[in-house]
Amino acid sequence: MLTDLSLPALLEELAAPHPAPGGGSALAAALALAASIVEMVARVSAGSWPEAQGAAAQAEALRERSLALVQIDADVYRRALEVRATAAELPEDRRDWEVGRVLAEAAEPPLALCRLAADVAELARTVARGGEPAVQADAVAVAGLAAAVAHGARRLVAVNLTAVPDDRRVAEAGRCVAAADAFAAAVG
Repeated sequence: MLTDLSLPALLEELAAPHPAPGGGSALAAALALAASIVEMVARVSAGSWPEAQGAAAQAEALRERSLALVQIDADVYRRALEVRATAAELPEDRRDWEVGRVLAEAAEPPLALCRLAADVAELARTVARGGEPAVQADAVAVAGLAAAVAHGARRLVAVNLTAVPDDRRVAEAGRCVAAADAFAAAVG
């Protein structure tokens, strides 16, 4: 499993000459790192900020959900690549449906990342405002990282849903990006 690898080993796996794991897994790992920093800032602030424990617990949950998406995205994307590679072997009357189905499934992990990125950016804003001054800049920095993850994940959602004009998931991803950007800007 990707999440069992050391950071250097994960980086090697991401750099390997095969398409999966790819950008979605990298974005999920980056978001887990951002949530970890939010958690650290909250924990450092426990002595001076009454909401610190609750914020740390929220950040931990966001970190775990983001980390799980490292593997989930890679697995779903691999399945999509396999179906696309063998699409010509499918019966003609099922081909478009099968390819569309697997690409729609491949859009779900990046959409989950968009949602989580908005949540991490919002929590980073909250922690930056209430946390210890000595570590507030860390929360501010990862609010921007969370917003960047939202942008990348939105692109992956859109790419996977290109055959479906005006798909609600692309619009939702866009709303998550706007929220993440607003939270990051509010502390930057």
